[in-house]
Amino acid sequence: MTADDGIPLSEEDCAILALECATVVGHTCHVVVLGPGPVDAPAIRERIRARLDVAPELRYRLGGPPEHPEWVPATAIDLSAHVLERPGEPLDEPALQTFVADRFCEHLDRTRPLWAIDVVPLADGGTALAWRVHHALADGTTFVRLARTVLFDDEPTAHEPTPAPTPAAIAEDHARRHEHLRGFLRREFTAQARRSPFDGTIGTRRAVAFADASVSRLHAAAHVAGGTLNDAVLAVVAGALRRWLEHHGAGVHDLRGRVPVSLHHGGAGALNRDSWFTLALPVDVADPLERVRAVHRGTAARKDGHDAERLDALVRRLAAASPALHRVVAAVQASAREFTVSVSNVIGSRGPVTVLGRPVRSVRPVVEIGPRHALRVGAMSTGDTLAFGMCVDPGIVADVDRLVAGLGQEVAALIAAAQA
Repeated sequence: MTADDGIPLSEEDCAILALECATVVGHTCHVVVLGPGPVDAPAIRERIRARLDVAPELRYRLGGPPEHPEWVPATAIDLSAHVLERPGEPLDEPALQTFVADRFCEHLDRTRPLWAIDVVPLADGGTALAWRVHHALADGTTFVRLARTVLFDDEPTAHEPTPAPTPAAIAEDHARRHEHLRGFLRREFTAQARRSPFDGTIGTRRAVAFADASVSRLHAAAHVAGGTLNDAVLAVVAGALRRWLEHHGAGVHDLRGRVPVSLHHGGAGALNRDSWFTLALPVDVADPLERVRAVHRGTAARKDGHDAERLDALVRRLAAASPALHRVVAAVQASAREFTVSVSNVIGSRGPVTVLGRPVRSVRPVVEIGPRHALRVGAMSTGDTLAFGMCVDPGIVADVDRLVAGLGQEVAALIAAAQA
């Protein structure tokens, strides 16, 4: 490939690009929080400049005709337009959240490669790197790879490659395939009984809030209940929603959650290759351990049925057979009656990492909400820190701080219940 070659956007990338509008930005944001010691924009630019050759995605800009967009590798990139210093006094935690929310609302410049980093001094002596990357360019899994490639110092331990699924692991007999398909259709195309409390016409403003938890303690608590770390994430989010509903007198009942699933499988291919499954979030269950068990029953059924893979294959077949039918199904899947909130959990660096010698305390994800869905929850692990990020439309959800406080209370309650 030469520098002038265009790379056609994948179906996934085009679909994400088409979602961007006046009220929806097309990017995610990851706030890399560094420990004490000043770090400025010129130092970050120099770190990235030295490594750009091994991260070609950061050179891609949009090109080609609108009906057939392409990624066009830029021959030159002005890093001073991508890595920006935030002027003014260092920010405390509430001011950082406000700054991130305000910057998150700003669309990325489509005439340049679709990413930007704001270098933000913090009041405690640390630094925050608010890194926005267009979702058509990178999903959460790709972001982790980019951070390791161009930002993080060399990691002290090597990571074992994720093994590809074996034919034996996915082989099913004919009868079981049909039973799984019937179960899949029941699970994925069932509307929730009540209107979502986060259903509304979203605007252009956003509010964000963050909470940190211990990966090892949360994983141990999940293990006591027979679940996984991801089950615990969904369970504490359900608990936070329960507290929020009770505070607002909205009544406690099952709400459906959408769980994105990466289909990368460690291989090369499209920059975005994701699917998802949906399940009822047990907000009616008060006991935190029992809530993990309820979540685990739902996620286990979907994993055993390969629901995410089946949904991906079904949507692709529909798109090939009938674009009109594909649009109808896509509209149903995006409905607020189909799911209440999307909750994504991305595994980041398993060990401690540093940037220019400063320890990375956490990587906090901010993921865009969508039409009729005024709340989105993201989680990302870095070392022993699991960072939660909540993004809302403040015109519909005016108290995101209450939601994130409830999440912290549920994390503590689950850990305490497991220890007891």
